[in-house]
Amino acid sequence: MASTSHPPVAFSGSLASKTSASDLLRSSRNGVCGVPLKTLGRARLGSKKRDFTISAKVRKVKKHEYPWPEDPDLNVKGGVLSHLSPFKPLKEKPKPVTLDFEKPLMDLQKKIIDVQKMANETGLDFSDQIISLENKYQQALKDLYTHLTPIQRVNIARHPNRPTFLDHIFNITEKFVELHGDRAGYDDPAIVTGLGTINGRSYMFMGHQKGRNTKENIQRNFGMPTPHGYRKALRMMYYADHHGFPIITFIDTPGAYADLKSEELGQGEAIAHNLRSMFGLKVPIISIVMGEGGSGGALAIGCANKLLMLENAVFYVASPEACAAILWKTAKASPKAAEKLKITAQELCRLQIADGSIPEPLGGAHADPYWTSQQIKIAIEESMDELTKMDTQELLRHRMLKFRKLGGFQEGVPIDPKRKVNMKKKEEPLLPPGIPDVELMDEVEKLKQEILKAKESTGKIPDTGLNEMIEKLRREIDYEFSEAAKALGLEEKLVMAREEFAKTRNSNDQSMHPVLKEKLDQLKDEFNRNISAAPNYASLTNKLEMLQEMSKAQKLSEKNSKVNNLKEEINKRLKEVMNRPDLKEKMDALKAEIKSTGVSRVVDLDQGIKEKLVQLKDEMDMEFSGVFESLGLNVNPASLPDAKRRIDEFNNEITTVMEDLVNSTDLKNKIELLKMEVTKAGKTADAESKAKIQALEQQIKQSLAQAMSFPELKEKHEKLKEEIVETVESLQGSNGSLLADNGGANSGVGVNVDANRSFA
Repeated sequence: MASTSHPPVAFSGSLASKTSASDLLRSSRNGVCGVPLKTLGRARLGSKKRDFTISAKVRKVKKHEYPWPEDPDLNVKGGVLSHLSPFKPLKEKPKPVTLDFEKPLMDLQKKIIDVQKMANETGLDFSDQIISLENKYQQALKDLYTHLTPIQRVNIARHPNRPTFLDHIFNITEKFVELHGDRAGYDDPAIVTGLGTINGRSYMFMGHQKGRNTKENIQRNFGMPTPHGYRKALRMMYYADHHGFPIITFIDTPGAYADLKSEELGQGEAIAHNLRSMFGLKVPIISIVMGEGGSGGALAIGCANKLLMLENAVFYVASPEACAAILWKTAKASPKAAEKLKITAQELCRLQIADGSIPEPLGGAHADPYWTSQQIKIAIEESMDELTKMDTQELLRHRMLKFRKLGGFQEGVPIDPKRKVNMKKKEEPLLPPGIPDVELMDEVEKLKQEILKAKESTGKIPDTGLNEMIEKLRREIDYEFSEAAKALGLEEKLVMAREEFAKTRNSNDQSMHPVLKEKLDQLKDEFNRNISAAPNYASLTNKLEMLQEMSKAQKLSEKNSKVNNLKEEINKRLKEVMNRPDLKEKMDALKAEIKSTGVSRVVDLDQGIKEKLVQLKDEMDMEFSGVFESLGLNVNPASLPDAKRRIDEFNNEITTVMEDLVNSTDLKNKIELLKMEVTKAGKTADAESKAKIQALEQQIKQSLAQAMSFPELKEKHEKLKEEIVETVESLQGSNGSLLADNGGANSGVGVNVDANRSFA
């Protein structure tokens, strides 16, 4: 069969426009090295020439610069293969973003700009002012960034201008080749992987990639990987393990992408597979948290021998907002949640979860991205020098032990069998207010019987049931007061008064305004006058009486408890004093001396022994007084109660005179006027206000002095003074007594507790 030869086919149009990127890169797949593909296409297939050509029009389609650009730069840094990465410098500089806590710094910065602008416009020298403002700015910046709260570090970690994974990679590597695809048909842009070199040493890099603007964030899915991204990372881990490349991972993600499609494609399985596989890799692994590390999405590439964190990075199981929404039912509690979660680099290093903190410049990593990248490079080299000294088995064991030592364990502590482990205690629902009086009275009577029985058996009043009953009665009384206010038409007035009072309490000025005080007094008087006309007045009265009765029982219980505790402490201290060796020795010696005389009565003893008795008594009195004073008790001689009673009566009389004087119209007006002047003046009072305040204070003092200079009071004071002197002199002349028996010694000292209760 005859064969025919065909002439060369000539293409016109865009197909024959110019040499493509693949021709320039000289692909070796065609088997002819160094020959452009288009040259091969133009080769003659036969010797005969035909006089016809074929022309074709190519439909215009959207241009794709991925993976190769139209005009690749052959001399690009990192080699021509760096064109595999679509990451290019931004054409526009990102807009500065000011966080809420940085606004005071912006005010200083604005002042500096205004002064510089004024200097440029006027031509005057403001260099001293500018230097002073810049120093203030730097000091304020240092103070702010050295005392950051956890939630502020979270905001810095999420800063829109924070450098991304590829920003750091191109700053720390000499060459970098991005590798794509999970070999299953997908290439997740949220995780970037590639080979790179640092100081001639090759590494496998992989990390979460966020966008630098809204468009990039949408392309990168805001740094939240799908299962394809984790499978791509796993493929590169196996590749690095096979060729012996150390692995360096960069973590910066709020978490794995949690949409329906990702769950259908096995998001959990992909993360779990990565976790298991990373513990078996035979090459060193270093993970660096450069922003936020959220839950399993971060841990899927974070099972490393060394976990390093940037100074303002965070690493958490749940975000502070999610934690606050779960525990406190509102995302506004995120600052509290961030503090409790211990998610900052400093806390995690202290807990030995992170192995080191990488410093950032003042203002965060976005203030100087290149400097931050160099710090990361130094940390990588130091950690890698340490890990490369380990052999394979030691490396695997090191990685396993790092995670095995996390957390704390407590063994041998018994658990109450009644308690359900890991189960929240069921809270009993509170009964709505408005319980009938009959039911409440029955409950109060039952509680009384229980209290009486407990008091007879143990001598103590139980607190639990009593406290619960008082709380219930208070709720009921609040409800009854509200219902009475509604019935009397005073509800709106009460609400307005509460709001005004709340504003006063929230303001810096803690003193109540006289107008508001007067308004509250009027409202109180109106309510008290009309309360008897309320339909629930009888119920309110009964409940108030029950509350008063229960409150008395509670006070008595607290008083008895304090008294019993105080008695026990006093007896314990006195016993310690009596058992002191030096006092025991003196008492035994004195007893032996008295016994040797053969005298049965103290009166018949000679003067020397009597003096020894008095001396020992005084010494013991001092010891006992020291014990009582250490417990905060007042110690008075037993012969002074009458004098004390007279002093108290005189003090009460003085207090009555003072109260009458203060309640008088003239002095009361002066005191109210003084309060208003102090309130108006505030913390920074001017000279005129200070003069007014001092004049009012002087007038009030003079009025009080005049009241205290009444002749009757002076006469009573002098008379009481003489009686006290006589009593003290009579006490000094007495010798006292000491009973020398086996029971101990009575020192004749009375102990007053809070001037209301006493023990002898």
